[in-house]
Amino acid sequence: MAELTRRTEASAEERSVTAEALRRTRARVVELEQADRGLVFGRLDATDGTVHRIGRVGVPASADDADPLVIDWRAEAARPFYTATAIEPQGQARRPSRAGTTGCTSRSPGAPRSWARWRSRDPPAPLCEGRGMTDSAASDPGIVVVGAGECGTQAAMTLRDKGFDGPITLIGSEDVHAYERPPLSKASLAEDESELVHPWTPEQLEEAGISLRLGVEVTGIDRERRVVATRGGAVPYDRLLLALGSRARRLDLDHVHYLRTHKDAAALRDALREGGRLLVIGAGFIGLEVAAGARERGLDVTVVEAADRALARAVPEVIAERVVALHADHGVAIRTGTTVTAVADEGSHLRATLSTGEVLGADAVVAGVGAEPVTEIASAAGLLVEDGIVVDELLRTSDPHVWAAGDCASYPDPRSGQRVRIESWRSAHDQGASAAAAMLGQAEPHAAVAWFWSDQYDQMLQTAGVPGAGERAVLRTREDGTLLHLGLTTDGQVVAASSLGRGPVVAKDIRVAEQLIAAGASPAVSDLEDPGVPLRSLLTTG
Repeated sequence: MAELTRRTEASAEERSVTAEALRRTRARVVELEQADRGLVFGRLDATDGTVHRIGRVGVPASADDADPLVIDWRAEAARPFYTATAIEPQGQARRPSRAGTTGCTSRSPGAPRSWARWRSRDPPAPLCEGRGMTDSAASDPGIVVVGAGECGTQAAMTLRDKGFDGPITLIGSEDVHAYERPPLSKASLAEDESELVHPWTPEQLEEAGISLRLGVEVTGIDRERRVVATRGGAVPYDRLLLALGSRARRLDLDHVHYLRTHKDAAALRDALREGGRLLVIGAGFIGLEVAAGARERGLDVTVVEAADRALARAVPEVIAERVVALHADHGVAIRTGTTVTAVADEGSHLRATLSTGEVLGADAVVAGVGAEPVTEIASAAGLLVEDGIVVDELLRTSDPHVWAAGDCASYPDPRSGQRVRIESWRSAHDQGASAAAAMLGQAEPHAAVAWFWSDQYDQMLQTAGVPGAGERAVLRTREDGTLLHLGLTTDGQVVAASSLGRGPVVAKDIRVAEQLIAAGASPAVSDLEDPGVPLRSLLTTG
């Protein structure tokens, strides 16, 4: 039977025999439902007992009520779907372009259109041999991207933009396609409701031929066989990108909110009731943005920070002091050198005990104490991991067939000379594009300047370069009070910048600072300090 089903050029008589045989041997049912615009969705029971989803099968608007039988199943490279040859009730055989993609399937002239009811049962031959696919699929297993957030989706789209026409599978653990995370801790918390911002739509990904699999947990990587293991079955790859991101660092405390996903933000927003009390643990970017949003909702806010100052790992002290003063002006109390030792539920409110012995009442507690890279599957697969998945200047891991990018990757910064792991929207975007180019052999070493921004009430805070880089500091103060702090190497090269003040001015100064960092410029310190010297003019003199 297995041999017969691979003979797609069989005679009409043979096809008829095959169809009859399949009718007699139906065992497992493919569950389908008719959707709008003639699209069929369903699930397939594979021979190994796993259940796979059939994404979409294109159905012409004039599809009749016939019931074709699928007689030739092939494991689709880098997908849980199958390419198949279908037998029409009239006996003609034709091969759909791909199960799992949209569009009308190809057919010979005069062949009936009959995909409206695809109710095929078991494939008559095993689906998994060797690496889990047939020889034809193994010849083009394609690229798999694990992580369907900003970084992973950017990589997938860049692969298409750069001309890659092979299979691309984008696997995400969340049940929603890529969305921008910065608003989760910024303005969205100050609003009663907030909509997600999606850089791409599912239709755009579909049009690009990217197989998007959401709500899928990746359980491991078999590097020898080049297979990604998921709860829904194995996905083979030729090249693999890990864009696993990071997770909120957790505390050994009960009754605490964390902020990483859109579901986290919705839960926290529901807890922020006007007139209530919020305790924020951590005076980093996330904690202070949440504090600002809560104050705009009218909550009483206290922030506790274990370090001796706010934003200790993010910006220079002079900038941090301005941010703390800004929060104080808005009624936020920030206590440094303090931790929360316990949070108890008192029924009507929460009771938080501080390391100082003080007890604070609160209606909600949220922790923003940093993030940790998601590296478990990389480590278990034997990839080198040290505070992130270790990659080279091309974002390639210790396995030449595997790359890593975004929050989970530790890469060598060419300017600071440090190995860094940057958690920011911009870095995720840039690294996704760089990784895609590297996977196609088109890349220069990743050298994008790291950039980050934060809204603090009516002020904007932006940074460029690696935080804390540089042995010397230069401060430029504008007449309106906007601060620009520049970090320089011992020989005067600009390697980092931080600015706080009016949005348009900050954005302009940091944009030029990025260019100075990228160019390896070493302008005169007197010119950097003097707000009367246009910063842009130093691009040609540094």
